[in-house]
Amino acid sequence: MDALVTAFVAAGLGEWGDRTQLLVALLAARSGRPATILAGLFVAALLSNAVAAFAGTLIAGTITIRAMTLLVAVALLFSGVAGLIRRSPPSTEMGRTPLLLAAMLLCLAAELGDRTQFLTFALAGRFDAPALAAAGATAGMVAAAVPAALLGDRLASVVPVRAIRFGGAVLFLLVGFVVAINALQIA
Repeated sequence: MDALVTAFVAAGLGEWGDRTQLLVALLAARSGRPATILAGLFVAALLSNAVAAFAGTLIAGTITIRAMTLLVAVALLFSGVAGLIRRSPPSTEMGRTPLLLAAMLLCLAAELGDRTQFLTFALAGRFDAPALAAAGATAGMVAAAVPAALLGDRLASVVPVRAIRFGGAVLFLLVGFVVAINALQIA
């Protein structure tokens, strides 16, 4: 259960102001069909997080628990630093591709190598619970995207996205340092 809750909170917080959330807002504003955009995001997030979680458990079987905990710390620190970097919205050009498929492909491309994927990888390996980590991260991503889908291009004017992103980045950095210090202590 730790993997589910931790991945949900990490992904939900990590997605605020991220490319995927901005992409969902843009697609929802352009199409006027937020449910279709959220469905595409859900499929992309589930696929991305399932692959990351599976890979995390494969790596976890080859390294010690201390090294896996240190990997979680690195993922948290990476998320904090990435949260401090301003993101521009990705391109939404997909030609005549059906909206659901376009949303899924664009969201999947936005998530490749993203901090949520790295966090899911590390948490799945640390807790040895790939299904729970993938489910938690997927739910967190969708939860962060719902306001973006409903508000569309008004998101930034209604919600303090920058403040949430900065606050999340600081929180990731603090927790990452604490986890790193605990992982490096000699028992």
